[in-house]
Amino acid sequence: MDTDAQPPVVLFVDDEPSILSALRRLVRPQGYRVLLASGGAEGLALLAQEPVDVVVSDMRMPEMDGAAFLEKVHQSFPQVGRILLTGYADIQTTVAAVNLGQIQRYIAKPWDDRELLGAIEDSISRRRLALQNQALLALTARQNEELAALNEDLTKRVRARTQELEQVNAMLERSFSEAQENFLLSIQVFSGLMELREGGLVGYSRQVADLARRSARHLGLSQRQQEDLHIAGLLHEIGKIGLPDSLLHKPVSVMNADDLARYRRHPLNGEAALLPLAELQHVARLVRWQHERIDGHGFPDGLSAEALPLDAQVLSAVSDYCSALSGRLAEQRYSPAQAVQLIRGGAGTRYEHDVVEALQKALAEAPQDQAHERHLGAHEIQPGMVLSRDLITPKGTLLLAAGHVFDARMVRQIREFANREGAKLTFSVRIDEEAAKASAPVGPETSTPQAA
Repeated sequence: MDTDAQPPVVLFVDDEPSILSALRRLVRPQGYRVLLASGGAEGLALLAQEPVDVVVSDMRMPEMDGAAFLEKVHQSFPQVGRILLTGYADIQTTVAAVNLGQIQRYIAKPWDDRELLGAIEDSISRRRLALQNQALLALTARQNEELAALNEDLTKRVRARTQELEQVNAMLERSFSEAQENFLLSIQVFSGLMELREGGLVGYSRQVADLARRSARHLGLSQRQQEDLHIAGLLHEIGKIGLPDSLLHKPVSVMNADDLARYRRHPLNGEAALLPLAELQHVARLVRWQHERIDGHGFPDGLSAEALPLDAQVLSAVSDYCSALSGRLAEQRYSPAQAVQLIRGGAGTRYEHDVVEALQKALAEAPQDQAHERHLGAHEIQPGMVLSRDLITPKGTLLLAAGHVFDARMVRQIREFANREGAKLTFSVRIDEEAAKASAPVGPETSTPQAA
């Protein structure tokens, strides 16, 4: 049945004929079909015969009061709207009607015409909406049955296609991961080559990079910021490539005015060298700001306070600490304790206090557990093993970076190189417990992780 084509049906129940007449006159202009009942029993009989949208019942009626009547309506015809007309003295029975009959509205007598008409209209709307929802649910159920058969075949096709896409995605992820690893390895190799310059220190940049990343972790910086700081640590001295060897020898404390002017351009030169690489835009900024101070007395931009990001402050503090240890700041090399005191003295002027605390926490970290580290020769390396330490030549050239995962191709190339050149290579690898049990005992000649 199309409920919208039928006029709404309202049932009034009251034992007073004058009240029933007044109610009928009230709703007549609304175009409703009106049913009248003088008591609860008569009202229930009409409900059993007629499709009623809403019932309006008086509270005080003989034999069956409004609360009992509406309770029966709720039990037998739950979708019919229920409105109670009640006097002010009937509050307790009104509460009972609300609880038992689940009435939608109760209106005090004498009623306000607009309030009552509004309540009836709202109840009719709810009733019609419920009927429409039922029809839609039935239609949906039929449609779902028809779609189920189609979906079964479609599901099979989607499953097959999904498996294909998963395989492709896995290949792309592996390729992307390899590209990222190769990119980082290239940076590490380039960093090692820079340290071959006269005046360079083997492993200095990797020390800065590792300490900067660990400090950033203690500071709560994001994973991306930690990764950018690691790369910035590896490349923070790239701008010094153009400096003469004599200047690279000089600690900052003994540089003259001309030397300082040339030295202070290395952050700008470093940024310029990195800016063409889209992946290193923020790294380039960190390289530029490595000598900035929060008091505004740094260079090249004189940034201060909140204008100087925390990650740039981390790079500054770590590079100052490592420079103090290596003799790059002064002619006299600092001890670790003196270098820490130097950094603490810069808290509040060079770096935020939180940055200094994070650096101290990174320095205080216990050495990494190496219980499952093994030192293996070239012919003992197996695919899937992970390099636990950088593999470097005695001159400091990086061959493979820590974290590199050996695949079959690399294992084959290593063995061919060892056979061809007769070189003795020693690899420190990190393997799981099961692989550790299966590994052969390590001989005394493989106790030092370096390449000959």
